[in-house]
Amino acid sequence: MSAEAVPGDAVKVLFVDDEFVEFRSLKKKIGSLSEPAVDVEYSQSISDALEKVKGGRFDLILLDNRLLPNADFRETVPELRGIGYTGPIGVVSTDISDGYFQEFPDYGVDFRIGKDEIDARTLQYIIREFVKYDLPDFWKDDYTI
Repeated sequence: MSAEAVPGDAVKVLFVDDEFVEFRSLKKKIGSLSEPAVDVEYSQSISDALEKVKGGRFDLILLDNRLLPNADFRETVPELRGIGYTGPIGVVSTDISDGYFQEFPDYGVDFRIGKDEIDARTLQYIIREFVKYDLPDFWKDDYTI
């Protein structure tokens, strides 16, 4: 998506993976997503991701489990949290069945997902669940002052 084609209120997603082909695959899978508008940026390393997060606003980070030279999310996610990122982080992996994935909340991870599970509908669900949760109109009166 080009910057001109994405509205200013688009959900900004940072996809961090050391394989550019994974980013291209994600862009292709979510190309049909029309609501909400999504602007996806790519980082090939955790150091690049840290610089982008420091320099801009991201509503969601999708992070590959294994990024060199770090071992896995247990090292990379604390780095993102350590610079003050408070938004949702999802760990993306080819295989999420290893036992250490059960520890993901302890490291500041909001959810985990297999790379084969990501498509437009799944990303739309993730955004609604973790980024833009709209209260039903009849509840909003309870929260106004």
